Amino acid sequence: MFSLEGKTALVTGASGGIGSAIAKALASQGARLALSGSNGDKLRAFRDQLNDEYAHDSGAHVEITCDLSNPESVEELVPATIDTLGKLDILVNNAGITRDNLAMRMKDDEWDQVIRINLEAAFRLMRAAARPMMKARGGRIISITSVVGATGNPGQMNYTAAKAGLTGMSKSLAQELASRGITVNCVAPGFIRTAMTDALDDKQNAAIEGRIPAGRMGEGEEIGAAVAYLASDEAAYVTGQTLHVNGGMAMLS
Repeated sequence: MFSLEGKTALVTGASGGIGSAIAKALASQGARLALSGSNGDKLRAFRDQLNDEYAHDSGAHVEITCDLSNPESVEELVPATIDTLGKLDILVNNAGITRDNLAMRMKDDEWDQVIRINLEAAFRLMRAAARPMMKARGGRIISITSVVGATGNPGQMNYTAAKAGLTGMSKSLAQELASRGITVNCVAPGFIRTAMTDALDDKQNAAIEGRIPAGRMGEGEEIGAAVAYLASDEAAYVTGQTLHVNGGMAMLS
């Protein structure tokens, strides 16, 4: 089940903690990947690792450096992926940034940066990917949102607005593209163990885990597994949905 043999995928923010776990999950199921990010050196190192671990007869995984804050660069990403891989079956909007601040102190550029990268860039990529997917009469568009996009979080008005916006955009696009065999869904992680959370002290970890019925943070591989399912043929009848992966921290429907 969930074989992605013969499929191609573009993953943004691919060299980060969750992004690399998503990339590995898709590659392990047979997909050939275009890995995108802003740090070229880090991206190339991860590409080499992925090619060593998950080589494919259809060709090597590739990296495409992209500054998601630059609209012109974003508009070139999907065409560059198709030029390199020959087609695009799966788009994963994973890249995102935070610029946390309380509302009364939030600067305009802190708002603008988060919306531009987390929301506007995703819109541009979804719009660009829809065209070749409609022509092929099939495809998967998956965006990584967050539990706080549904619950809110103090100090993150910009981030929660972007994540909630991704959910709304995905529902609208899902209705537009369903008749062409294209699904559009979201995966909403809760607290996931990354390099950032590894820097927390024991007291901070205990406070977070105390809010999670499962009693632990999630792992990047668990997000990757959710994405691999939504990218598969078995998820063809799932569209306009958000799959919450948060250990029960927020039980949303």
